Amino acid sequence: MKVVPLDRPVWNCLTGPQAHLALGGDSAWRIDPGFGPFAAARDQSAAALAALAGLAMPGEELWLVETGAWPVPPGMDLVRTAPLVQMVAASPMAPLPGDAACDSLGEPDAAEMTALALATEPGPWGEKTRLYGQFYGIRDAGRLAAMAGERMRPAPGIAEVSAVCTWPDYRGQGLAGQLIRRVMAGFTARGDVPFLHSYAGNATAIGLYESLGFEIRREMVASVLRRLT
Repeated sequence: MKVVPLDRPVWNCLTGPQAHLALGGDSAWRIDPGFGPFAAARDQSAAALAALAGLAMPGEELWLVETGAWPVPPGMDLVRTAPLVQMVAASPMAPLPGDAACDSLGEPDAAEMTALALATEPGPWGEKTRLYGQFYGIRDAGRLAAMAGERMRPAPGIAEVSAVCTWPDYRGQGLAGQLIRRVMAGFTARGDVPFLHSYAGNATAIGLYESLGFEIRREMVASVLRRLT
């Protein structure tokens, strides 16, 4: 049976297009901690689960994104699970004439990007998360009001929209939609189909994504595991 890359996005990005960011071995991999806590085991065998546990330091968390809950390896505990929906935009909406100008973000913007991500919690954020790929932001009077960028690439031709976040006092102005359209335009230009993950209970976000051309592909589960001391 052919493996669908999006069914195991973390495993496939770490053994495929983003293997240069992977730490581990054939049984389990994790991304460079600076980029975040994502990890995946080859399968649910005892050897693979032990290898997964070995990728974390005592007290450290690993995040798994799979089609279902994952067994907890010996030496770890389950912090929480969260139901997700995985969405794909086969026909993404292009930028609109009235969209605000989106700035390319880089090293000079790192502190502002981190402050926004940590305050709004769009997902795991590390000191190198902004280096996954191109990020864009919208500024107001010099302040970074909102941003969006990219993260996982499970296979050639597929890229994830991620870190979509807006300061609370700028919400309701359509900034997230404008930024997602800009990110997707970059994907389209290089031949990538956009996908993303949303918490299944976030109806507002899902509605926004659907208005931009995304459709729910399948349900997923995020499992957060912590290494015991």
